[in-house]
Amino acid sequence: MITKANEKIDRASVEQMVREVLRDKYQAASPQVIRPDHHNGGPNPLVVNVSARHVHVSPEDLEVLFGPGATLTKLKDLYQDGEFASEQLVNLIGPRNRMIPNIRILGPTRNYTQVELSYTDGVFMGIDLPLRSSGDHHDTPGCVLVGPHGALNMTQGVIRAERHVHMNKEDLAHYGVQDKDYMKLKIDGPCGVTFDRVLVREHPKVKLEVHIDTDEGNACHLQSAARIELLKS
Repeated sequence: MITKANEKIDRASVEQMVREVLRDKYQAASPQVIRPDHHNGGPNPLVVNVSARHVHVSPEDLEVLFGPGATLTKLKDLYQDGEFASEQLVNLIGPRNRMIPNIRILGPTRNYTQVELSYTDGVFMGIDLPLRSSGDHHDTPGCVLVGPHGALNMTQGVIRAERHVHMNKEDLAHYGVQDKDYMKLKIDGPCGVTFDRVLVREHPKVKLEVHIDTDEGNACHLQSAARIELLKS
C-alpha cells in the first residue's frame, strides 16, 4: 500500500516523534569507569571515571521538580560507596531556549543544586561554562530545570566540573600530595594524552578515583588506554 505524500500527520504524532529522537540523541549515558590492568595506584587500584552530564539537587529543589515528599529512586550504584544514578530525569533549558532533555540526577541529595555539563554541551546551549570545583557557584550562570511536577529557575550553579581525583589518606601518602594540590594524569594508548591540573580532593572514606568529563574522555579515547598514571605536577 502506498501512502499519499500529502497525507497529514497529526500534531501529537509529530511531537511524539521529536521527543523520541531527542531522547535517543541526548539520553545521559551511565558513567564509564576504566580500570586498566597497568597503573601506578599503589595499594589501591587507579580508576578513571568519565562523567556524563548530570545534576545534583537539594531536597527542597527535588520537591519543586517532582512534587512534595519526592525522594530519589536508585537506578544504579556508582563507584563511590553510597552514591548512585537515580531514575529521576530532568530537562534543561538554556538562554537560547535550547533544551537538553533527560539529564539524570545523581544521589544522594546535597545541600545545593548543581548542573555539570561538558564544554560541548555549553556551546550547544549558549552557556559560557566556568571551570569550577563542585559546590563553587560564585559568579556561575543559571538555567531552568523542568521536572514532571514543576520548573526550577536556577540563578547560578551551572558549571563545567574541574577534573579531579578523589583520595583517602593512604592515597595521599602514596603519591606524596595533599588536599587541593594539582597532579597530572598520563594516559598511554593510541590516543594517549597527559592532562594537567587534576585537582586532589581528600576524604577519609573515598576510593581512589579520577573524574574527567565526556570531552576529555573522548579526546584520549579512554576505552583504549593501556596504562594510566597520576604524577606530581
